[in-house]
Amino acid sequence: MPAEHLRWETIEALKNSPKGKIVFDPYWSERGEHIMAGCREATSLSSQSGVILERLHSSPLQRSCFLGSSSGESTPGLSEEIPASISSTGSVPDISAKHSTLSAAPSLKADREQAVNDEAKDEDPEAGVSEVSSPASPPAIFLLSPKAMDTAGCIIKFEEEHREKAKMEHRQRQEIQEKLVAAAANSESEQLKRFEELMELKQRQEYQSMRDMMDRETKESIGRQEKLKEEQRHRMKILNQRLREVEQQRQREAELERQRQVEGRERLRNLNTIQEEILQLNQLLEPSTQTKTDLPPASLSSYSTRGNQLCSQVSEVVRKTAEGEFPSVEDMTVAERALHEMRALIQQMQEEVVKVQEKKKKEQEEEEARRKQAELQVQQEAQKKAAQSAKEKAQRKGLQNSAEDSTLKWYKELQDSAARCAQAFEQLNSPKDAQTKKLKLELQKAATIPVSQISSNSGSQLREIFDKIDKLLSGRAVVSGGKSVSTSQHPQGLDFVSYKLAEKFVKQGEEEVASHHEAAFPIAVVASGVWELHPQVGDLILAHLHKKCPYAVPHYPPMKDGTPVEEYQRILGYRVDDSGVEGQDSFLKRMSGMIRLYAAVIQLRWPYSSKQGPVPHGLNHGWRWLAQMLNMEPLADITATLLFDFLEVCGNALMKQYQAQFWKLILLLKEEYFPRIEAVTSSGQMGSVIRLKQFLETSLQNRQISPPKGQLTSMFWRS
Repeated sequence: MPAEHLRWETIEALKNSPKGKIVFDPYWSERGEHIMAGCREATSLSSQSGVILERLHSSPLQRSCFLGSSSGESTPGLSEEIPASISSTGSVPDISAKHSTLSAAPSLKADREQAVNDEAKDEDPEAGVSEVSSPASPPAIFLLSPKAMDTAGCIIKFEEEHREKAKMEHRQRQEIQEKLVAAAANSESEQLKRFEELMELKQRQEYQSMRDMMDRETKESIGRQEKLKEEQRHRMKILNQRLREVEQQRQREAELERQRQVEGRERLRNLNTIQEEILQLNQLLEPSTQTKTDLPPASLSSYSTRGNQLCSQVSEVVRKTAEGEFPSVEDMTVAERALHEMRALIQQMQEEVVKVQEKKKKEQEEEEARRKQAELQVQQEAQKKAAQSAKEKAQRKGLQNSAEDSTLKWYKELQDSAARCAQAFEQLNSPKDAQTKKLKLELQKAATIPVSQISSNSGSQLREIFDKIDKLLSGRAVVSGGKSVSTSQHPQGLDFVSYKLAEKFVKQGEEEVASHHEAAFPIAVVASGVWELHPQVGDLILAHLHKKCPYAVPHYPPMKDGTPVEEYQRILGYRVDDSGVEGQDSFLKRMSGMIRLYAAVIQLRWPYSSKQGPVPHGLNHGWRWLAQMLNMEPLADITATLLFDFLEVCGNALMKQYQAQFWKLILLLKEEYFPRIEAVTSSGQMGSVIRLKQFLETSLQNRQISPPKGQLTSMFWRS
């Protein structure tokens, strides 16, 4: 049908109009836009409106009436009359233009009314719903053509559909809003619950904070109480400490007073000792003394006068203490100064006597030196003959089992001399009174302590030690253990000190040198110096050495009939006690130490000695010992050990002294005597034999023997 077709074209034209392109947007109010923002363009007719008007023009124009709304709305496009000026005589373009104008007017009015209605609905949805649902007011009646009516009906139907669609969207929107409101209510309810829970939590926290604050206050209160108690205890402790300090101060003062008393009594004893020594020394200054006969009377008188003056000074100090007071430090200084001057006076007098005696004996000493030089040459020739005869004896009839008669005679003389010396101080050695016993202990300490202080690290102390020993043996007083002691305090003092001093030297070789081989040289140089100034001590050193180590003679004591085995082992040098006989290693160690000390003594000389000429026990005795050892049958383990120790210490000095003769003797030892040592040595005792063999082979190969380890400087070697 043409009309139906025209209706759908009209709807299509309305759809393509700006209003038909409006899209409903529920968020227009949130963005702050106007509801008709999408149709603000100027209203214009469709491009097909002319065709529609042409078609309408072909049918008679009619006027129709339609029902309008209660608010006086007219149907869009039909609310006004078509102007009557259109006549049949008009042209088609004019009619079309006029029809277009008439058609556009209702359409514009309808658009404005629709926009107003939409705004009213947006502002008040309920009013819009009631307006839509209210019955239409009685319309005005207009007459239109059937096509126009069909078109108007289609428009009305479309508007109703659109209105239903709007109602449906409104209901959906309202449901969404209700859901949002319900969700908001639920959220508010939950927030209210959380708020209440938060308030309860705050209340609990406040309550807990109050409890914590109360607990802190309680703890602080308890702490303050404890602090007060601690302060009280501290004050009590300080008071107790002060009381103790006061008590300790009182005790210290009492101790100081007691110490002052002790020191005073000690100074008094020292003062008495000084007075006694000065009086004894003053007796040496008397002209009647035989040692001063070489001095002129004037010199003796001046020494005696000065000695009496010093005695008077000390007596004056002693008289001050007779009233019950102890001597002061100044008094002791005066007394010690007087003692020092007295000693210096005695020493000066002795030096003067020595000078006079040396002047008288100078020619005798020179003559004796020349005689000894001649004897030395004779001894060297005898040694050459002895070495040759030893070699001949070894080739002809074998070796000896004992020392030569002259050697044994010398050995017995030394032992007899030592026995006479021991017998001489028997009274001092076995004192009956306490004073003598005390003097014996002080003399023994004064003799042995300096020797004990000698070691490989003594250095510059050797001269101090030697001077102390020399003073003691010369009858001068020395300080030992804080006390002054002298051999002149007892008639047997010198013999006792000489005997104990020699015994201590040998004991140092037996113990110190056996453990530290380098210690042989400092001990030997002091012993050599003492030997040179005091020959009696040297003889006693040899006697003690031969008694403890008979192999230093050399002498192999035979076992006599009826002699117990332990006694014979003691004669051979073994230590025998309640536990039995000492082991072989310990025995060899002690013998080695003593032989090393002996080998060092015969080649050293005290460097500060003022005497000239040969020394009493020099390298010729070492040559004699070595030659006699090679003339005697070797002993297992002992001979090899002693030969090695002797040659290691003294071999370099003998090599320099005897040169070619020494190398002949070493060659004899290597080729003739060493096989005999190997023959008597068992497999378990080959250590010392191997050391001796290596030493001999190295020496003969290099034609040189190195100086011993720990040897002192060249000024200590004998000339």
